[in-house]
Amino acid sequence: MFRRMLIAFLALTAAVAIGAGAGIGVWEATQSDDDGGATTAESPATTPVASDGSDLTINEIYERAKDGVVHITTQIGTGDPFSPQGGATGSGFLIDEQGHVVTNQHVVEGAQIVEVRFPNGQEYRARVLGADASTDVALLELQNPPEDLKPLELGSAGALEIGDLVVAIGSPFGLEGTVTAGIVSALDRELTAPDGFTIDGAIQTDAAINPGNSGGPLLDGQGRVVGVNSQITSESGANDGIGYAVPAETIREVVAALEAGRTIERPYLGVRMSDSDDGVQIVQVTSGSPADEAGLEPGDVVFEIEGEAVASADDLRTAVADRQPGEQLELRVRSNGDEREVTVELGTRPSG
Repeated sequence: MFRRMLIAFLALTAAVAIGAGAGIGVWEATQSDDDGGATTAESPATTPVASDGSDLTINEIYERAKDGVVHITTQIGTGDPFSPQGGATGSGFLIDEQGHVVTNQHVVEGAQIVEVRFPNGQEYRARVLGADASTDVALLELQNPPEDLKPLELGSAGALEIGDLVVAIGSPFGLEGTVTAGIVSALDRELTAPDGFTIDGAIQTDAAINPGNSGGPLLDGQGRVVGVNSQITSESGANDGIGYAVPAETIREVVAALEAGRTIERPYLGVRMSDSDDGVQIVQVTSGSPADEAGLEPGDVVFEIEGEAVASADDLRTAVADRQPGEQLELRVRSNGDEREVTVELGTRPSG
């Protein structure tokens, strides 16, 4: 019997479920132009990576973090009852005492109204300060927040090991304050972002994550945020034990840019590629992209980058990500038995 594998974003919508299939090829790119609103928010709290190796109990982690986890609902539309409207529900978490909340970009995409509800039932309007579709991270600001906020602390996904305890808190299917626990199943996974580009360094976990968990925290054994829950792989559309979280390092980087009102720019090559026996084969070249302008063509095999041998598509994607828009990349390419050198001037990743 035919069975369909789905990689889905985890917001519940009033009309249509939000989802995206994972492509077989790897889309190179790395950062889109996003709307970033100026704000005076402080940077997310950072917790030392070192631990005494003694995890808290799941209940202790939950009690430590629960007051900083919120339920998010959005409305899309003008408010005209004769106009099509919709919305989404998801989760989020406080990052400071000024009322700034991290969630997923896909939870608040297109939202005209955003409401945040705390575990005690208090509700507040929020505005979207900025969002980055390339990492699926958004930053909200509460309007007239209370004075007794309890922000969560950011830890480090880099400190995790496979098998470590992790705990998710959120609102799966609208069930607020739900806690689930599991382990780190894998590290450094790749996700397809809402804009079709790649999110690197994702955490894979078997902690139950379902629609509505989007934007909620994934916590380590000390109750620190190591990721924001974003996607699942599922045959049913619900939890099959394979969930993914965008790592804390990415959250910290993106939030800092959105707080400062900066436009997030990432280098862009503009190819689809796959591994080959002797390098990286170019599968597709985006028209008008830096790769196109430099003369790269489908079927080309990149076997050297800056004089270094290429083992996989990850090598090329990493080489691009390590540079800034406007910088050059020297490639050695093989096609139909002929070799040539190609110099690419990297562009800025398009916004969608």
